[in-house]
This record gives sequence, C-alpha cells and structure tokens, in this order.
Amino acid sequence: MRKAWPEWLGEPPKHMLSGVPAHVDGRMLAIAEEGGARLVNGDRMWHYVEGIENFDPVWPNHGIRILPGPSSLWFDATGKRLPVPLFPGFDTLGTLEYLRTTGYDHSWFILDQSIIEKEFALSGSEQNPDLTNKSIRELLRQRLGKGATEPVEAFKQKGADFVVADTLDDLFAGMKRLSPEVELDTVELRHQIEARDREMDHKFTKDAQITAIRGARNYLGDKLIRVAKPHKILDQSHWPLIAVKLHVVTRKSLGGIQTDLDSRALDAKGNPVPGLYAVGEAAGFGGGGVHGYRSLEGTFLGGCLFTGRQAGRAIAAL
Repeated sequence: MRKAWPEWLGEPPKHMLSGVPAHVDGRMLAIAEEGGARLVNGDRMWHYVEGIENFDPVWPNHGIRILPGPSSLWFDATGKRLPVPLFPGFDTLGTLEYLRTTGYDHSWFILDQSIIEKEFALSGSEQNPDLTNKSIRELLRQRLGKGATEPVEAFKQKGADFVVADTLDDLFAGMKRLSPEVELDTVELRHQIEARDREMDHKFTKDAQITAIRGARNYLGDKLIRVAKPHKILDQSHWPLIAVKLHVVTRKSLGGIQTDLDSRALDAKGNPVPGLYAVGEAAGFGGGGVHGYRSLEGTFLGGCLFTGRQAGRAIAAL
C-alpha cells in the first residue's frame, strides 16, 4: 500500500490497521505481471477511515471498520470538526484526503449511548451474526431491541479505541490518555459540541449534518434500525458519552490486470497474453473502471459477475 500510495493523498499514514488477513498480500498481481500482463491503476486503492483495533484479533494488526450512521460528530486529532460534507458514512475517499492534510494518522468520533445503540455496525460476518445467519428473530432482537448489538457493546467495553465517560471533562481526559502525543484542543471541542446542540432547537437549521440526519429518517428503514432520533449530545438522558479513536484501515487495491472485453489479460503493447484471463477485482474494474473511483463497495459484485461471464463465454468459444 505504501509503495503504491498516490501522490495526491500526501504521505501515507505511519500507522494503519489491516482490513484483510496477512495472506491477502497482492502477490498474484506481481506474478501475473511477470507472466507478461500489464498492471494499471496501482495507485488507486480503497481504505476506510473509521477503523478500530480488534480486541480479539484474527490476524496481525487486525482492524475492524465501523459502519456508522450520520449522527456522530467527527473531529480531527486536535479537536477540529471535519468540514462539510465529511460526515460519518458519506465520502470515505474525500475524508481520507482531508485527514492526510492534518499531519496525524487518527481522528475521533464523539457520540452518546443512544447513537451507538442505533447507528453503529461493524464490518465482518462474525460481527453481524443476525445477518450472517439470516435470522429474522435475531435481527429484530439485535437491531430493534434495547441497547447496542452484542458485538458493538463488546467493543465499547473492551476495545482499546473507546472512551466511555459520564462527564465531558472525563471524556476529554480519556481522549488525551489514548493520544498523549497530540495537543487536544478541548476548548474548541466543547465549543463545537455546544454549537451543534444549539442547532437542534431550530427546525430550519443551517447545520448540514443535522439536516442530513433529519433527511435520512424520512426513509422508514433508516428510521427503524439505522439513524438515531435527533437529540442533543449533551442531553444526559442519552449518556454515557463516548469517544472513539479512528484509524485508517487498509482494504484493497482498485488497480489490477488490464483486460479486453473478453477478460483476456493484455500485455504492455495491448496484445492478449495467451491463456491468461482476469476477472473481478483482480482486473481492477473498481479503480475508475465500471463504477469510478468513488464507487460504492456493494456495487463491485456486478463487475465480478460480468467479467466472470465474459471470460467463461470467451473460453467456451475456443
């Protein structure tokens, strides 16, 4: 990742978490290149900026991504609120670009118990047993019942990146303990939280994040299981307060093997490499191909199916 890091994103983070096991190392791309295939878009890559350390890691440096709803306040390492429209769950690539200009590798969510119960989900099938097991009963219990889901609650209690506090001062003290090397501007933090809360009193607020929260709840699915009812973070009935230290978690390269429309791998001159085909994300379709650089990750499946079908048809026609 660091070797191929794009210049427009500045320096790569010194500290990153790994979103994939150690054996997922991209070596097959280099092997394909040695076989004559041309690799393209190596500097296009997909990282998440809402990464947390797994307290029960499955592989070294194991990072989990928070899949956030829109209500958490997002601050950089020093306590400056991220600019519009860099809200939780919005533009991951844009947020990464901005955070690389701050000079620090981490950022912060500040939220409360009501928000974490409604809006936090975690990446990985093992973190979502209700969805993985296709259990309607478990889905209703986990997502609509009282409290956060069991995996989220476990991270809140055991995760190294979580601070839980009953006062704002204690919350800031906990944040400082997790990042003693950074001068945290607690005056600015308090000012931003209080300013945001004041906007909750206005139906036609100019706070774009509050507008986004209210808009999201117009969709019944989000209202039921995804977006917390708008409220003031300093309303103690929604406490405890929570801060989460967020890291960059690596995920995948969006580059890959250049192909023609039959999924045949091409060499540096644009000629097919005999007998070599590339499909799915190995063909780099996610990196400015079918859906563009800022494509939604869930849409990658269509490209996998399409290129796989094209390769199968081409091989069957030989």
